[in-house]
Amino acid sequence: MAQTQSVKFTCFDLELEGLLDEQEGDKAVVVTHPHPLYGGDMHNIVVDSLARAYVQSGYTCLRFNFRGVGKSKGLHDDGNGERDDILAAVAYLMDLGKKDIHLAGYSFGAWVAARTQWKIEPPPLLMVAPPVDMLSFDDVESLPSLEMVIVGERDEFAPPYLIHDKVRKWNRSAKIIEIKGEDHFFFNMAPQLESTVMRHLRQREL
Repeated sequence: MAQTQSVKFTCFDLELEGLLDEQEGDKAVVVTHPHPLYGGDMHNIVVDSLARAYVQSGYTCLRFNFRGVGKSKGLHDDGNGERDDILAAVAYLMDLGKKDIHLAGYSFGAWVAARTQWKIEPPPLLMVAPPVDMLSFDDVESLPSLEMVIVGERDEFAPPYLIHDKVRKWNRSAKIIEIKGEDHFFFNMAPQLESTVMRHLRQREL
């Protein structure tokens, strides 16, 4: 199993901090955290669960703090500059020699991921609880790389009925998984979230 190490990388003139679990092979993932103005960072329980799921599935994993969070330099930019942070994280993994890079975002991190503009082919995307009833996704017309959306049955910020409407617009082939009895924060169902992601990663290898 990979050992977690603290790393730093740059986004233009900003230094960002991250946690890297590096493994052999081409597969890697960037995991993005929830809203920093509400306490979100790379140590969030859902971010941890996503990281474990990918690492146990053989992926190198980079989770990081967006600009202005923790020891990452800069200021919060309402999801705009944060898109560049994601691009910088992907570039960091590419510099490590990773070629099959994925993206997994939770809440605010899913929103930023969905709105990131790519000059390369967009990475396979997994979103957990994209907050469609809190933040505007109006500029997201399609997400051809979206593979799965996981949402809690009782999520007040990502209500399942709105998630179904949005995913039909974004990518009809994407899977939607509802976790029974759970809300936006997954305090009680983090292990089930982890196993759901691992099952998805196994199936996509078939």
